[in-house]
Amino acid sequence: MNLSWMAWTLPTALFFGSILLLLITMAIWEYLSPGGNPRVGILHFETTRGDRLFVSLLGSAFIHLAWLGLVGPNLWWALALSAVYAIGVFRFV
Repeated sequence: MNLSWMAWTLPTALFFGSILLLLITMAIWEYLSPGGNPRVGILHFETTRGDRLFVSLLGSAFIHLAWLGLVGPNLWWALALSAVYAIGVFRFV
């Protein structure tokens, strides 16, 4: 399989590996504790753990894109901000 057309650098592999790890973790969590107790948060509609994971990943993508456009390529602070955002989403949404 020739993947030379893709930019498979270490950061790219870590990024996709992290998302895969998140999905596997959520699958195990759902298997061990089915249902996940859907709840209504600040968005005023019912969300599950999977919904909150999706919202946190989507928001993190926008945080990183905004950081790239406004600050530059040093993304460590954007990663920290995304982690805080994801914790907030899982806690309040």
